[in-house]
Amino acid sequence: MKAALYERYGASDVLRVADVPTPRLGEGEALVRVRAAALNPKDVLLRMGKLPFFVASFGFPKRVGFDWAGEVVALGRADPRVRVGDALYGMIQSSRAGACATFAAVRLAECAAKPVGLDFEQAAAIPLAAQTALQALRDVAHVTPGDRVLVNGASGGVGTFAVQLAREMGAHVTTTSSAANLALCTELGADVALDYATGDPLAAGPYDVVFDVFGNRPFAAVRRAMRPRATHVSTVLRGHVFAGIAKTLASAQRARLVVVRSRRADLEHLGRLVTAGRLRPIVDCVFGLDEIREAEDRVATKHARGKVVVRVE
Repeated sequence: MKAALYERYGASDVLRVADVPTPRLGEGEALVRVRAAALNPKDVLLRMGKLPFFVASFGFPKRVGFDWAGEVVALGRADPRVRVGDALYGMIQSSRAGACATFAAVRLAECAAKPVGLDFEQAAAIPLAAQTALQALRDVAHVTPGDRVLVNGASGGVGTFAVQLAREMGAHVTTTSSAANLALCTELGADVALDYATGDPLAAGPYDVVFDVFGNRPFAAVRRAMRPRATHVSTVLRGHVFAGIAKTLASAQRARLVVVRSRRADLEHLGRLVTAGRLRPIVDCVFGLDEIREAEDRVATKHARGKVVVRVE
């Protein structure tokens, strides 16, 4: 089978597509024929060696991709909820990655039925980004109807889902993005859409929740625009995030980090929202597997509008 991989850390030119053995199945796993995979900033950071603690125990070569959508071709053990031929989507939880490949071994607990009405490219755009947004807003920030939520970096993969899910939870949503994406943010449900270059999101507060998707508005910089019992949630592993968490362990205001977990129940919930027309993935562009370098370069610009997807033929 074909798989995208790299044998050393570096720029995107270390990436290549090679012939590798088909994965062996473990207990509770399925072998899926991957039809599409999606990339995330995490893929770029791993390939550049900036998250070595995630893969310290694994040698080279390293595989690429965590989000996938495809069809079951074999099961490690019979499961009443899944049959060969079923169309599924999900996220590989292990840092071994491997979604950008002809076949992938996936844990059944980390995937669910592909949402009705979506093609494989659209479905692959959902798992990591949408679950990150859902778990940040629901489980970390505990958003309730009427809360005022700021989504900083609203036009990327996580951000586009965060806007929609915050509105679904009944929140008043303020977004920051480039001027080119203001209309998209409004279309997705933002009550106030601000250009990060000219608008002042702090003046639009106070907020009950600040979701710093982009990673450039740390707790210390926005706390004056947060209500007394507000929560700041970050997606990035940076020193200022841990400093904010430490400072707020005993305070009413909270700074927290969201660490996404792939769960069948959450994927099923997201699938129901998609089927009901209350959530939709935004796909920036689609590349072929042999264009993996170009695909990761697009992610690295940090200007992708939604998700970058890789079609696996």
